[in-house]
Amino acid sequence: MSGSINRQILLVEKPSGKLGPEHFKMVEGAMPEPKDGEALLHVRYISLDAANRAWMHGATYRSAVEANSVMAGGAIAEVVSSKAPGLAAGDIVFGDTGWQEYAAVPAKHLTKMPKLEPMTHLLSVFGIAGLTAYFGLLEVGKPKEGETVVVSAGSVGSIVGQIAKIRGCRVVGIAGGADKCNWLTSELGFDAAVDYKDGAVFKALRAAAPKGIDVYFDNVGGDILEACLPQMNNYGRIACCGAISQYDGAPSAHGPRGVPGLIVVKRLVMQGFIVMDYMKESQRALAELQGWVKSGKLKVQEDIIDGLQNTPKALIGLLAGENRGKRMVKL
Repeated sequence: MSGSINRQILLVEKPSGKLGPEHFKMVEGAMPEPKDGEALLHVRYISLDAANRAWMHGATYRSAVEANSVMAGGAIAEVVSSKAPGLAAGDIVFGDTGWQEYAAVPAKHLTKMPKLEPMTHLLSVFGIAGLTAYFGLLEVGKPKEGETVVVSAGSVGSIVGQIAKIRGCRVVGIAGGADKCNWLTSELGFDAAVDYKDGAVFKALRAAAPKGIDVYFDNVGGDILEACLPQMNNYGRIACCGAISQYDGAPSAHGPRGVPGLIVVKRLVMQGFIVMDYMKESQRALAELQGWVKSGKLKVQEDIIDGLQNTPKALIGLLAGENRGKRMVKL
């Protein structure tokens, strides 16, 4: 522990437009003291997710992040001291610590994690990203062998596509830029990739998925969802994970057209989900994910940024699509 100082990053102002570095400030706070039932944690890796930006708009599945408070965020942390049964110094946990070096968190809000190397996998393939991909695709999308699966391929989507390939599907990824698209096909084994920055997504998607789309894993919403809807096959499934196009800056003026018309005509199932709904089955999912990683069927891509001070810039870059795999900050 570095004396009695706890470095923190505050959200000093809720952005009305795009998120910028001016909306954050690093401060030095007092070292927290754990109360009964809490553990003092030393944060090791902060998870960066598009949802961080959504929390600034208002309450979602969690309370909103308010101005002049420590920016919220999940992290992998090590227990320094504990006043809670079941947790001891040296234990590794996942919890909502916020963007800071140390946090005192109630044990009931922490998940004890296995000690494995690299520890970063606890945030990526064996963490929320991997579990979101697993349950969203398999439990909501319900892909069948030979079907076509389309996914916008960020940290979650890159795992979704690989799981779909393991299950015998044809996979089309949507990504920004030729380099990202080449990464999907040459390194991750996607069958095709569409560059949304080219501006002709509908036409490119039709060429990449000539037999139509059976499963669309949607974490973007907006224009990408609109391009996919008319190309869905009858009885197709859409797993709604998020809507990053609406989180930062002005959303699309018209939103996805064809709702509900195309959903009715094509008899589509469109279901939103939150990964926490499936956590009782996480051990089953983790066993399968670990097996795929060990066998080399599932490749892990991580984007690790050093230093708490770089967290705001790293989130801003994530929202602009800079990252390939799971982005996190090492403290």
